[in-house]
Amino acid sequence: MKKRKYQNVAANHLREYSSIYLFVVVLFLMGVIFGAVIVNSLSFTQKEDLFYYLSQFFGQAAEGEGNAARDLFLQSFFHNSKFIGLIWILGISIIGLPIILIMLFIKGVTVGFTVGFLVNQMGWNGFLLSFVSILPQNLIIIPVFIIMAALSVMFSLRMIRNQFMKKISQPVLPLFFRYVFSFLAALVIVAGAAGIEALISPALLKAVILSGS
Repeated sequence: MKKRKYQNVAANHLREYSSIYLFVVVLFLMGVIFGAVIVNSLSFTQKEDLFYYLSQFFGQAAEGEGNAARDLFLQSFFHNSKFIGLIWILGISIIGLPIILIMLFIKGVTVGFTVGFLVNQMGWNGFLLSFVSILPQNLIIIPVFIIMAALSVMFSLRMIRNQFMKKISQPVLPLFFRYVFSFLAALVIVAGAAGIEALISPALLKAVILSGS
């Protein structure tokens, strides 16, 4: 019964705010497409420099073990946590709404540019490298970013409604507690994604590099 109740709550939530989720997903995908298009605007020298640094990074990531894996986990966790934390804080402030959308778009640009650059420079091997080094953790991180951005937009809109439409204002405290819980849940999921990035992705990356050499 509890499981069915939670499923009904989730279904009702998605139905009520489907337009916001759709807008956020489309915005992120536009960022991915824009990032992939930017690759073609780079000069030959810029591509060569970026490819050199990227090759160095992949080499270090593939060889990383022990302490390096721990450092990579901490770096990934704190980087993504700060990103989500900033989105969460912006959701509390009324003026933070456009910044949330800009940040999500930039995240999409980053993903699209990275994958597009690898494919542009290395063809099929670049696609395979991006598949094993970027996809595993981003299958978890990207949905978390999208959901947190959508929840932050909803909370910000509720704050705006309460601020400027006093007659239909609703209590914010219960919603704020759910908002805090969603942030804590996101941190737990991000920790799992950081573990994948630190342990699984380097092993897959090493296997791909060795098979191609």
